[in-house]
Amino acid sequence: MTVSAGPVAVAQRLREGMAGGVLSFPLTSFRDDGTLDPDGFRGHVAGRLAAAPGAVFPACGTGEFFSLDEDEYRQVVTIAVEEAAGRVPVVAGTGYGWAQAARFARIAEDAGADALLVLPHYLVAAPQDGLVAQLEQLAARTTLPLIAYQRGQVAFTAASLRRVAALPTVIGLKDGHSDLDRLQRLTLAAPEDFLFFNGAATAEIQARAYAAVGVPAYSSAVHAFAPEIAGAFFAALRDGDHGTVDTLLRDFYVPLVELRDRVPGYAVSLVKAAARLRGHPVGPVRAPLTDPSPADLTALGTLLRTGLGLVGAAL
Repeated sequence: MTVSAGPVAVAQRLREGMAGGVLSFPLTSFRDDGTLDPDGFRGHVAGRLAAAPGAVFPACGTGEFFSLDEDEYRQVVTIAVEEAAGRVPVVAGTGYGWAQAARFARIAEDAGADALLVLPHYLVAAPQDGLVAQLEQLAARTTLPLIAYQRGQVAFTAASLRRVAALPTVIGLKDGHSDLDRLQRLTLAAPEDFLFFNGAATAEIQARAYAAVGVPAYSSAVHAFAPEIAGAFFAALRDGDHGTVDTLLRDFYVPLVELRDRVPGYAVSLVKAAARLRGHPVGPVRAPLTDPSPADLTALGTLLRTGLGLVGAAL
């Protein structure tokens, strides 16, 4: 078992990484028969790392954590850790109820992950005390630093976030609600060194708005299939090149979101399909997701060529 660095050290590495690149959420590779493809995943992760992300988040939402069994999860996290080789932090996904999350956490810890992204719990709504208790229970069962993810049925109040942030191993919060009023209250309530991440679907669309309330770091699904586009957007946003930001938003990201919104689950399915269009061996999605229709694949290919052309790259 690899001993993880402490929460302060991991948080600092993430802070440094976030300042220099997007957060990469690699796709989990499956063969056509639906079985895990470790070699395909290794190649995909290596390609993402070559594009200099700030950190790598394997087996999270984009990586179809919800469809992995424990052995597959072990392979995915181990490969990500091996490929990263200490160059960037590796933050593995975990989730469901706290008892199941703790089992996945132990696997990630044994595999050498640096931290965990705690995905929303399964199915039921819960009061604020329960949301806090979920993290308390998990924190008591792993030494890995934790990043809470509020999305779906998980949404913290400022008072609850103070309680969560007081847990020694909870180092940050990823937000997928895009409620900027609530998010501003959370950033003001949290300790100064607490990390915040923009986890909105196609986060680039709202990156400027999130940055305005003190959350400049974001996850990029586009990085999984077009790091050239993701990197160009990140650089333009960082450098205040609003013309380039507007062009990429208008001609690529907004049409991508419009295509994504046609079918539930396309936030992952389209990303995987785009990666396949570029020759990456990531395979199909697993149920309950479905792969895009032929018509939507054609539209995606056209949009991908447009986006790559905007940054001087080719399909």
